[in-house]
Amino acid sequence: MAVFSDHPIQSLEDIKRLESDLTLDQRLPERSILEVFEASAATYPDKTALTMLMTGAEDEQARRVTYAQLLGLIRGAANMFADLGGPAPGVAYMLPSLIETYVTLWGAETAGYAVPINFLLQVESIVDLLRASDTKILVTLGPHPQLDIWEKSLKIRGQIPGLTLVRIAPPGTPSVEGVVDFGEAIQSQPMDHLTFGDARSGDDIAAYFHTGGTTGVPKLVAHTHRGQLVAAFGGATMCGYRSDDVLTATLPLFHVAGTIAAGLSAFMCGVELVVMSAGGLRTPAIVSGFWRLVDQHKVTLVGGVPTALGAVLQIPAEDYDLSRIRAGLTGAALLPPSVGARFHEVTGAKLFELLGMTETSGLVSIDPLSGAGAVSSVGWPLPYSQVDILRLTVDGELGDPCEVDEIGVVAIRGEHISPGHRDSAQNTGVFEDDYLNSGDLGYKDADGRIYIAGRSKDLIIRSGHNIDPTMIENTMTEHPAVAIAAAVGMPDAYAGELPVCFVQLHEGAEVTVEALQKHAHAHIDERPAWPKHIYIMEEVPLTTVGKIYKPSLRLEAAKRAVSQLIQYDHKLPEAKIAVTDGGTRGMHVAVTLPEQNRSDISAVQSALDEYLFSSSVEVR
Repeated sequence: MAVFSDHPIQSLEDIKRLESDLTLDQRLPERSILEVFEASAATYPDKTALTMLMTGAEDEQARRVTYAQLLGLIRGAANMFADLGGPAPGVAYMLPSLIETYVTLWGAETAGYAVPINFLLQVESIVDLLRASDTKILVTLGPHPQLDIWEKSLKIRGQIPGLTLVRIAPPGTPSVEGVVDFGEAIQSQPMDHLTFGDARSGDDIAAYFHTGGTTGVPKLVAHTHRGQLVAAFGGATMCGYRSDDVLTATLPLFHVAGTIAAGLSAFMCGVELVVMSAGGLRTPAIVSGFWRLVDQHKVTLVGGVPTALGAVLQIPAEDYDLSRIRAGLTGAALLPPSVGARFHEVTGAKLFELLGMTETSGLVSIDPLSGAGAVSSVGWPLPYSQVDILRLTVDGELGDPCEVDEIGVVAIRGEHISPGHRDSAQNTGVFEDDYLNSGDLGYKDADGRIYIAGRSKDLIIRSGHNIDPTMIENTMTEHPAVAIAAAVGMPDAYAGELPVCFVQLHEGAEVTVEALQKHAHAHIDERPAWPKHIYIMEEVPLTTVGKIYKPSLRLEAAKRAVSQLIQYDHKLPEAKIAVTDGGTRGMHVAVTLPEQNRSDISAVQSALDEYLFSSSVEVR
């Protein structure tokens, strides 16, 4: 079993002491994911590993699975997958958060490799992922009143000959020819041993996680057993997980944060995970009853993405006992300081940040939960890893280390780094010179703590002045009416880009744009960073794990700028404007004029040529 430090990690010196006392191999003897569950089941056989809530109702009888039971189910799933798919099969799953989802993930990694799929992707993208990963088996959810997973699965099967569908559905659901019933199939397998030989381990591929947005064809990033184990050990160490901890599990299992930091790391230490419904904090009943459930299930660690935590922190909590909460843990997006302050006000505990990436098997750094905490810091690198802040050369390559407080690119080394994309052609610019180029901008303070200054592509460059969007976003979320803020660059013919900010208000809140502008001017020290425009939206777009989806906001900002230019300045109100990702400059604007305005083509094209995006004008 993994050997953790007796002394909670509170500082960089504690991490260095841990590294010097024992080697990584001495601390982490496990070679396979299965060994983690074998060790935990031997140590905590009767302890609850997973508590599954479906509705969040006060009188709900939660489903519970012990560590011994979970190990048996994982072995049974692995045996089933080996029977269905042969040696080392690729097993994809399209599932919300269920006990069966955990069993599928770890069972797939034991027998072959897992391919977690975001079920909100379009069928065409999912088909491309399954083909690219050579998937043999797709585990899916049966017919559901709100989710169209089953309908998508049938379409996918029709496009991939030989794909085996394994369906999770309530008992009594009518069978479908050629579809394997998950519950029946797993119960027919032995659960005390593997039937196909040794579990996958070491440098064997454990999973392919897809990255990218919710459109287009994402990339497949390889995880090895060793990489996931190293990341999980680092997460468990930095979080200081204990066997008496109860952690809210709110992240989907197609995302690395849900599988590693809030999954495998916790299972290493005998933590109980409370799975807060299949939809997590996207379920209204869970959000409205969150603090009651925290009290009811004796939660000690509250986990969630900043946007979701911001929502539950608006729910009154005075009637509930939150004294057991010792810390909060958040990641997947930068934490607005106002959310951290509100968390402390409501719970009396601090909210700590982590930095994770799919390409690092889920984790890069953590602000240790036993430490003092630092506002806006993602803490120190995982034990036995290295994170450097590097300058970019004139050729765009990684260069020399930055000085203290100097912003550069976050570059990572360690055994948790992925061996690369399944398509090696996609490795260029990401995996290079023994480093992983994260694409994040960041800096270190004098104590070696890491701070993230945004994504390099999110940096707003106004007349050569680099503007960190998080500075704007943090300021705007300090306004009592603002729930979410997202700052992006709006194309500008003179400055290249101008900062604009999209905001979503708290439910029931009212505020004018003028009042928000006044707040921005009063609290943002850098005048160039004052938002040129502030737009109040009903909902700021989020990804399925609660990250602000900035690509769509950048396109929206560009469309608004071009609309002002063409429809108002050039007095062409009937012009149609489309803005898309791509083009030679990363964004393409297409303007369509009505026939009667054919003579305006040249003037419109000349105006668009002043911008940094590519463009085209046509008459239709």
